[in-house]
Amino acid sequence: MTQSAPIDLILLEVLKNAFETIADEMALIVLRTSHSSIVRDSMDFSTAICDAEGRTLAQGLTNPGHLGSFFDAMRHLLRQHHGAIYPGDIFIGNDPYAASGMHLPDVFIIRPIFRDGELAAWGMTLAHQVDVGGIVPGSNSLGSTEIFQEGLRLPFVKLIERGQRNQAVWDIIGLNVRLPETLFGDLGAQISACMAGERAMLGLIDRYGLATIRRYADELNDYAERLTRAEFSRMPSGTYRFVDHLDGLGENPTPIEIHVAVTFKDGEAIVDWTGTAAEVKGGINATLPFTKAATYAALRAIMSVEIPTCQGFERAVRVIAPEGTLVNPRPPAACGSRAITGYRCIDCLFGALAQIVPDRVTADTTGGSTLITFAGKHEGRQFIYAETLMGVWGGTSQHDGQDGVPHMGANQSNTPVELIESEYPLRVENYGLVSDTAGPGRFRGGNSLIREFRVLSDEAMLIVRSDKRDFPPHGLFGGG
Repeated sequence: MTQSAPIDLILLEVLKNAFETIADEMALIVLRTSHSSIVRDSMDFSTAICDAEGRTLAQGLTNPGHLGSFFDAMRHLLRQHHGAIYPGDIFIGNDPYAASGMHLPDVFIIRPIFRDGELAAWGMTLAHQVDVGGIVPGSNSLGSTEIFQEGLRLPFVKLIERGQRNQAVWDIIGLNVRLPETLFGDLGAQISACMAGERAMLGLIDRYGLATIRRYADELNDYAERLTRAEFSRMPSGTYRFVDHLDGLGENPTPIEIHVAVTFKDGEAIVDWTGTAAEVKGGINATLPFTKAATYAALRAIMSVEIPTCQGFERAVRVIAPEGTLVNPRPPAACGSRAITGYRCIDCLFGALAQIVPDRVTADTTGGSTLITFAGKHEGRQFIYAETLMGVWGGTSQHDGQDGVPHMGANQSNTPVELIESEYPLRVENYGLVSDTAGPGRFRGGNSLIREFRVLSDEAMLIVRSDKRDFPPHGLFGGG
């Protein structure tokens, strides 16, 4: 039996960076060719390259709220379409229960990559569409009580099959959304990114050979796992707990508790959300893939070494989220505005991690983006403006909190005023920092942001997802 040659560490580094470059190039294509402001300007999207088994090899430098979500989706797709995946296919899906999605506006576009008739890899994109139907424009209803009210539900189906457009699927999508031209433009951007990822991966395969790519892909995931376990082994063994809150829903909101217990033991992190409130009759339930992504994002934020953004990192993390709770709802629970809960999961986990790595976390933040949506008609045309308005970070043990930055679980951007006013019947009359709003402490938190709009159309609907009024951001170690 022939002994395999030892792993060439230089080649491993070359291929790691090649995978990451491909994923980043895909992200730039989505950014530059998308049509909606939520994708193009707010940058609410992600890209990835996966191996033939759906294991992530690299994820683009985009949205940490999607971290690790591609692997769960790929396992779902591979089960659903086993034996019926062909060159030239492009899959679309979004449903949290039928496609391991995040919420309905987050739409996967996925392309298999073949070499000589053999499945070699996958190019993947995930983008927040400006509208996928449902009871409110923008499809981010807080008041929905079941997912059927939130928009078009898609299991993984073929948008393109063997290079041929599946017109029936396009027609169904176009009939169920409020801005089909915009959505089709964003889907086109995602398709273009997947095609670019395919070309780049085939170039790597042609240069190094498929067997070498597969071997080093396996090694990359093993390497990421070893680095992660070594990092966790340096953490003090034990279990660390924290409780955070959401303000609640409706006219008479009842506070909603989020509980976490994180245990470091034998090179593994066990993150247990047991004790978190039951799922609610509202759109803020966080689907399991999103809860896992929030967990991964928080843990990666405290790592002292650079870990490849591949599936191997996830092997050292065990997430426990009891079914039927706010962090792992059962169908048909609503989840259109689930991001507010995922952000709070990160905040809650930071509260627990502050007990062991106080110099690597911040005090509490604005709690994620305030999602605002203006929708209506202007000069006979429908418009929907959606923005994930970002805020500030809390202070750290080293410096004041940052102003005007996204929540670390988002990595998104506020839309420039000039773009808003040139494309929508809106005028931004005030945008800036609010003085004397930072949490006090040896190192203060960031100052609040203000954004004032004037609607220029005759009528419009306003939808706002916001939080942390009854339970404002908490300080750490005596800070306000």
